[in-house]
Amino acid sequence: MSIDAFAAPGRFFKGNVHTHSSRSDGTLPPEEMCRRYKARGYDFLAITDHFLPHYDFPITDTRAANEADFVTILGAELHAPATSAGELWHILAVGLPLDFAPTGAGETGPELADRAIAAGAFVTIAHPDWYGLTLADAEALAAAHAIEVYNHTSEVHAARGGGQVLLDGVLGTGRRIWALATDDAHFNIEGDVDRDAFGGWIMVRAEANHPANLLQAMKAGLFYSSQGPAIEDMHREGNELVVRCSPASEIILLGRGSRAVLAAGDGLRERACHWRPSSVTGAGWSFPTLRADGPGRILSGPEPARRPSLRRFDGLSPPPHRKEALRNEGRAGER
Repeated sequence: MSIDAFAAPGRFFKGNVHTHSSRSDGTLPPEEMCRRYKARGYDFLAITDHFLPHYDFPITDTRAANEADFVTILGAELHAPATSAGELWHILAVGLPLDFAPTGAGETGPELADRAIAAGAFVTIAHPDWYGLTLADAEALAAAHAIEVYNHTSEVHAARGGGQVLLDGVLGTGRRIWALATDDAHFNIEGDVDRDAFGGWIMVRAEANHPANLLQAMKAGLFYSSQGPAIEDMHREGNELVVRCSPASEIILLGRGSRAVLAAGDGLRERACHWRPSSVTGAGWSFPTLRADGPGRILSGPEPARRPSLRRFDGLSPPPHRKEALRNEGRAGER
């Protein structure tokens, strides 16, 4: 996320941009999913069903659920061959048109991602820890806007919901990329259908809760990702990054490699993290991370202030976890 979000016009809207309905391998119809997210205080939702032939390549139309205080963004989880491990790509595309063409014969994951971006979508490298994506995989999706650094379903189903290591690797190359927290909810755990939902979200700074405004803000990095804590303000004062937030036990400013600045205490609400420019080429700071006082709630925040002479590092990020192994074909391995 860009630190510019806190000075941008508008306000923050809460949303989830990775979910699956009964149009693919989820259990709930789209209408019920919209109802549940709205009831939980979400401002927007994207239902991103699996864009596969045995589901008839769905772009689930949720526009009928749009109201003054709740909107949906059309999207899908795209699949095509093949990652470095030989598995189908999982590429999150939010903001697709209803007439987005089915995956072509011989179309690769990177080609499909490029086509989605050309169609206006915000494209994310989905749940990298879950199916073992490498830095080479991330580099193959050279135009992707973000990496999922927390995927709640991956955490619940397989303790592989993270993407922090891949994010650090990509930022270390000097590439500008955002970090995303999502649910990837399927509502499919018997006896506890909400268990893989409402665990990771984004807060988008926009002038209006409208799909076009939200997408424009996301592409500009005007959002942060959270599992609980809220960032109320963030700005630079000289060589200090000042963070104001909901009560937290830790505020950590992370940088390349082992670089980190920690502020710890009970109920931290505001802290200035001092950063010292490094003589190491490209050793910029990447992002702050907040840990809430409650258990298991980690949030990663926006691009911090940095000296113009340093290479650009941007991002957000929470913790790690996710699902079972993906297969190359068929219904197995869908998330």
